[in-house]
Formats: sequence, structure tokens, C-alpha cells
Amino acid sequence: MSIPYTPDADAAIRRVFVRGLTVLARLGVYPHEQAAPQRLILDIELAVVDEFAPDGIGPDKLARVVDYAEVVASARRIVAEGHTRLVETLAERIAVAALQDSRVLSARVTAAKPDILPDAVSVGVTVERRRL
Repeated sequence: MSIPYTPDADAAIRRVFVRGLTVLARLGVYPHEQAAPQRLILDIELAVVDEFAPDGIGPDKLARVVDYAEVVASARRIVAEGHTRLVETLAERIAVAALQDSRVLSARVTAAKPDILPDAVSVGVTVERRRL
């Protein structure tokens, strides 16, 4: 599980997150991983500009915020694009895609493979990318 970010009103940053998104991914370098899709659990955390922080409340309209449904749809599209050898590559693609929204300052993506080692809950990677 990734370490959660803390919102920072003084820096005008809010956190948008998706935790425990389970998808079937064609992922892996080993022959048994290439034979069939496997479960992948994604946690996505975004640092997003909050133009109304620290002392205001913005309009109650979806257009002013990063829509987590769109974040999920983007991750699902990336997973569905085809076989990816490395879980790192898949997590990086999801993080970079999130940065396409100019309000997103950074993206942290954890991709966990829960069915790989019988004596471990999961294996995987956390990557973080940020707007330069």
C-alpha cells in the first residue's frame, strides 16, 4: 500500500486518489505471465492545484476539479492497450497520462500484483512523476 499524501491548503494543493482499483492486465516477463491476464491492483494519488485554498470554497461543479472517474478510465485504457513486460512501465504510463491535465502537479501510482508469490500479499512498484 502506498503512503498517502496529506493535503496542503497553504500550498493550494488537494489530493485526488483512487485506491484498490482492480483490473486484469496482460503483464509480465515470464511465460506463465504472458499466457493469460493477471490481477493488478492500482492505487493512484494526484497532487492537484486547488485555486480556492487556503481560505475559499470553489463552485460545486465537476468541471473545476480533476474527475476521478476520468483518472480510472485513463488507467483502464492504458492497461487494455496490450501486453506490457514490466509493471514499472505500466505504472509510469498511468502517471504520465495523469499529468496531461495541467492541474495535476504530480502523480504517484502503485501497481501491485497480488497473485505472484504464494507467501506474499503482493509484489509491485510505486512510481512518482511530476510536472517540471
